[in-house]
Amino acid sequence: MFTSRRAFIALFSLVVLFLLSMPALAADPGDPLDTGTTVPNDQKAGSLLFFNIYTSSTTNPASNNTSITITNTSESQAAFVHLYFIDGTSCSVADRFFCLTRLQTLTFYADEQDPGITGYIVAIAVDGVDGAPTRFNYLIGVEYVKFATGHADALAAEAFIKLNDTNVISTDGSLAALFFDGLPLAGSYSRAPRVLAIDNIASRLDGNDTLVILNRVGGNLTSTAASLGNLFGLLYDEAEASFSFTITGGCQLRFTLNDVNPRVTPRFSRIVPANATGWLKIWPTSDVGMLGSVINFNPNAAQGGGFNGGHNLHKLTLSGAANYVVPVFPPGC
Repeated sequence: MFTSRRAFIALFSLVVLFLLSMPALAADPGDPLDTGTTVPNDQKAGSLLFFNIYTSSTTNPASNNTSITITNTSESQAAFVHLYFIDGTSCSVADRFFCLTRLQTLTFYADEQDPGITGYIVAIAVDGVDGAPTRFNYLIGVEYVKFATGHADALAAEAFIKLNDTNVISTDGSLAALFFDGLPLAGSYSRAPRVLAIDNIASRLDGNDTLVILNRVGGNLTSTAASLGNLFGLLYDEAEASFSFTITGGCQLRFTLNDVNPRVTPRFSRIVPANATGWLKIWPTSDVGMLGSVINFNPNAAQGGGFNGGHNLHKLTLSGAANYVVPVFPPGC
């Protein structure tokens, strides 16, 4: 108990001065999330679909492959879809068209289209005559991916809304620019995320092997996709303590959470010990767009000793700076 009002006021004033002198927590980079159409979402339809990961084997597709499905939900219009397969290592691009009638769904396997490659896929709705990007917010998609390591899950495609019927086309008509700025202008789509988060990171000491997949949204898809560059992250333990790390990635960055990646002090297994969980957030140090997924594998899951599965990463803030350049030519179907 305080012996007097004067003593209480004096102590209270000291506490207030101490709190005011503490540095404010830095806000995450990027713009706050909104609840409108400018947020990419894996639970809605769009004009551009982003599949965060695909993989296939040329020798053993039974254990390492991906099933990709695209569905046209329009009841009245056909869909012309230009697919770009981005090699996650070299960032080189291969492409082809798929055409869907109204309400049609199409499934294909990665080993049939791009065998031996691991990366991500961008699917863009285009005009059936000239192949320019079109406002066709009726596409949904899902993929079932499995790695020879045991990592496997179903991941819905991230959908971006096209916000205007017009495009930004080069003077010779051979290229189009896509802007992920969330504005109702020519060539604009939903904004891309800037800061991503992974929640419920299970301990490696309990048999968990958590695969993290990060993808840059952007680049020139006539040649190569852009790279993530330098990234900064914060890993949190159950007591809210944070541990910073840096890492560098190309157009796709894949790593498992362990005592090497991310490089934190103390090491990952000390921060997330047995029978504990953690979480992290990560972002590019440059203002670029990024999407990603996480897949956990635990060999003890079949005996009830853990859980397998994954999901797309949570989006904490948005960027308005991401963009693609894509070729324009008539669909070949």
